[in-house]
Amino acid sequence: MNQNSGLASAVVASRTRLRIEARVKTLCAGLALVYSRSVHRPMPNPAQLRLDTASTEPAGRQIVDQLRTLFMEGVLKPGDSLPPIRRLALDLGIHFNTVAEAYRALAQEGFLEIVHGHGARLVDRRSVSAGPEVRDDFRRRLRELVAAVRARGLTARSVAGELRGLAESMEKP
Repeated sequence: MNQNSGLASAVVASRTRLRIEARVKTLCAGLALVYSRSVHRPMPNPAQLRLDTASTEPAGRQIVDQLRTLFMEGVLKPGDSLPPIRRLALDLGIHFNTVAEAYRALAQEGFLEIVHGHGARLVDRRSVSAGPEVRDDFRRRLRELVAAVRARGLTARSVAGELRGLAESMEKP
């Protein structure tokens, strides 16, 4: 093998690795949404969707949870358009019905407005108020999550620090 063919192989391998690691699309609001099927290293952009193919969580549930989190943290804002279902499915390497189900679930929760032929747009949810059943469900799920990470070796102090940091970041404007 000569030196030129080795260099060409390295360039092709590098391009392939970059294509696999992330594909960036620009949203209407100017945010870049990074799609990634790998979980090897974090991407610099805060608006990211990542599918963990090793997870027991279905891909559709991962999409719903991540989009909801990005919206609630203010990374995605009301009025932002999401990528078309088929485009997101193609970029993530999954079936379009999986993305369609995720979008429908978010629409049922009041996060999205889906207009046939015009895509999906995030809506303002300020009018949503939580009842006592929401607090009870939250407490139960949080206790289960804390128990699960404690069972995997995380200390109580570490869990408390993470919760404190999360609460503080939610109070910032």
